[in-house]
Amino acid sequence: MIYGCIKNIAVEKKQLSASLQKGLDFIKNTDFSTLAAGRYEIDGDTIYATIADYDTEPKGHRRPEAHRSYIDIQYIAAGEEYIGCSFLSEGNELLEDYDAVRDLVFYKNAINEIDILLHPGVYTILLPSDVHRPGCAVKGMGKVRKVVVKIKL
Repeated sequence: MIYGCIKNIAVEKKQLSASLQKGLDFIKNTDFSTLAAGRYEIDGDTIYATIADYDTEPKGHRRPEAHRSYIDIQYIAAGEEYIGCSFLSEGNELLEDYDAVRDLVFYKNAINEIDILLHPGVYTILLPSDVHRPGCAVKGMGKVRKVVVKIKL
């Protein structure tokens, strides 16, 4: 997992792959208030973004998840949420089998989970070895506009 700040992106992205740089540039250079929720291709199925509007929920209502084929760059364009993060480990109990079409697996738990605060201006990069629990409420339920850039491995 990488936790970064958009205003520092010029320095931070130099250490990252070209695909991650392209995803971060999309986040930095896009006015998300002008776009509808949905999918936006950046480089076909190799790099694309989804924009979603939703209400955060209590952490206990959210499920830990992971991906195998894509890296996530998660960015909050409006609102705020906690995202629980932990490493994939043998202690993670499977809730639902891996769905290859959705590139998604759910777990019952997340061992040694920490909460990361996402709000406009910061992003997190999540690798397949990172179990994460997005959409967790900060101070009661709140509205969020979230951008997730998916980067194929």
